[in-house]
Amino acid sequence: MTLGIFLYSFYELSSVIIRIVLLGYIPLRHSPNTAMAWLLAIYFWPWMGFLLYAALGSTALPSERIRRHESLLQTLGEKKHAFPKIPDDDSNWLPEDLTRFGALGKKLGDMSITTGNSFTLIDEAEEFLKLLCADLENAGHSVHLLFYIFARDAMTQPLFDALERAAARGVTCRVLVDAVGSKPFLKNDAKYLSERGIRVEEALPSGLLRRTPTMARYDLRNHRKISVIDGRIGYTGSHNAIEPSYGGKAKGRLWRDLTLRLEGPVVSQLQGVFLEDWYVETREMLFSEETFPKPERTGNSVIQTVPSGPSYPWQNYQRLVVAALHGAKQRVVITTPYLIPDDELLHAMETAVLSDVRLQLVIPEKSDQLLVGSAAKAYFDELLAMGVEIYLFQQDILHSKTMSIDYDLAFLGTSNFDIRSFALNFELNLVLYGTGETAAIRMIQEKYIAASRRLTAEEWAERPGAMRVVHGVTKLFSPLL
Repeated sequence: MTLGIFLYSFYELSSVIIRIVLLGYIPLRHSPNTAMAWLLAIYFWPWMGFLLYAALGSTALPSERIRRHESLLQTLGEKKHAFPKIPDDDSNWLPEDLTRFGALGKKLGDMSITTGNSFTLIDEAEEFLKLLCADLENAGHSVHLLFYIFARDAMTQPLFDALERAAARGVTCRVLVDAVGSKPFLKNDAKYLSERGIRVEEALPSGLLRRTPTMARYDLRNHRKISVIDGRIGYTGSHNAIEPSYGGKAKGRLWRDLTLRLEGPVVSQLQGVFLEDWYVETREMLFSEETFPKPERTGNSVIQTVPSGPSYPWQNYQRLVVAALHGAKQRVVITTPYLIPDDELLHAMETAVLSDVRLQLVIPEKSDQLLVGSAAKAYFDELLAMGVEIYLFQQDILHSKTMSIDYDLAFLGTSNFDIRSFALNFELNLVLYGTGETAAIRMIQEKYIAASRRLTAEEWAERPGAMRVVHGVTKLFSPLL
């Protein structure tokens, strides 16, 4: 037997074994759609599919990360009496359906509705960085920043300068960035901050040649964006710390984002999420009276923080979205850059439309991610047939992640409407209760709709056959994207 025949025989036999073994393994550990996508990949490309599944197939966190998370919860339980207390939930005046929704949010993310908050909506990257820098200049004891993408460029240089000045006057500055999203910063600029007294840590370290106790799979990321200054001022939303063209990634188009600047008791919840992430990466327990000053009422807004990620037993944000769709009565508006819905979300959207709810979806016409954009369009036939109104944003890359339900409930945060945000990434979203809060979100959404064109079923039916084939193929593998 020649070497060529031996290698060919080995490949064919091993391919059959891989297909048979994984056919019995994968369906027991994934949803039917995800299992089918993996099995298709393995059927057509056995060895490549096997290696990809070995690297990316499991959503389980490393055991050391789980131990640290459990240790944190135990320690917090023991010290809970010593922490400054967020005022008891006094939201009983809310309608019963919103009170029940708040109870769901608490069950999912272990954070109650907070009252007495104030907020400012920020929809421009320059304004976001300007306000954040101003707050850093006034910081007295601590600055905590967590970003998926943290970059040093012409627009963010003032942020680096403000951090340097804060550290120089004795303010403790901590910066936590995702190991993949902020890889260029970690390679080129993290040392710049460290040398100036700013603590820099990477979240979810990853790499083929690295072996750390908390190392995670490459595509399991910390997608949160949180800034907390002195435990009293907070920011969260979709803005990353980078200029809005992302280095020209989208050929002249800009990323359009939306972030909330917050004051009031809800900031303690943002602080808690940051400090939990910091502890899991560093083993540093920073929960104290200094990091949690006594919350003060600054307004009348009712806001709840709902973190999500693979450390939780449920897909928290997906549950919130589905529950909101089932409870909607008149109108729902969703804006998202990426759309890969699972069956439960599709059924909830269809149920809402069948219940005479006007459901409007705003998504970029041209995505910055080719495969993900194609997969999103693969669902347009189904959505249009349901009666969903699809609006294609024309100007730039619409990156804000929002949802408004009727006139008294809204979501804003870091989660896209896709399986990755629902199941894989660590995300953070805010639930805003009340007519004023929802109207503020809806006003921004109306601006997005005005800058979009509506896609009709007739127009979509006329797309070329080759495009249909591409959409069909990407839809098959969309659970893996």
